[in-house]
Amino acid sequence: MFFKGENVFYRPLSQDDLAALYRWACDPKITKYSSSWFVIPKPLECHKAWLASLNERDTSIDVAICCNETQKIIGYAGITSINHINRCGEFYILIGEQDYWGRSIATEATKIITEYGFKSLGLHRVELTSFVDNPAAIAAYTKAGYKHEGIKRQSSFRDGKFLDKVIMSALSSEWVH
Repeated sequence: MFFKGENVFYRPLSQDDLAALYRWACDPKITKYSSSWFVIPKPLECHKAWLASLNERDTSIDVAICCNETQKIIGYAGITSINHINRCGEFYILIGEQDYWGRSIATEATKIITEYGFKSLGLHRVELTSFVDNPAAIAAYTKAGYKHEGIKRQSSFRDGKFLDKVIMSALSSEWVH
């Protein structure tokens, strides 16, 4: 286990998580606001290879989010695109089990993983993007301490149209958790 929160704990992702990750990846409701990687369905073998490659990268930290009570994986999160020279990275999260949506787990995960990035990885800046029509995510990130920087106009293509994304960031020099 990496970290323990109020309702969830965080541990390394493993091949044991493959079935849950694949189920979430195949559900458009769950991946609606996720990265472009999910737009085109991929076979199970692609997900297996991605999962196997995680521990080989020094440019990301990726963790499973697990329920304290049931020990089951309910999502995953991390910081990717870590640049050790510029001391920055990009936060991401996916809560795959819909029963856990709206329970402040994303806010908690955002705080804990961002703090890990600052204190343990020595990052100065962690940024993220969110679709502007995902107010729950934007509220969670704001509550976690991220600041709104601007809008990336028409930066993603979904369902036949271009969509705007908000860009937010947190700086180690402003982090007060």
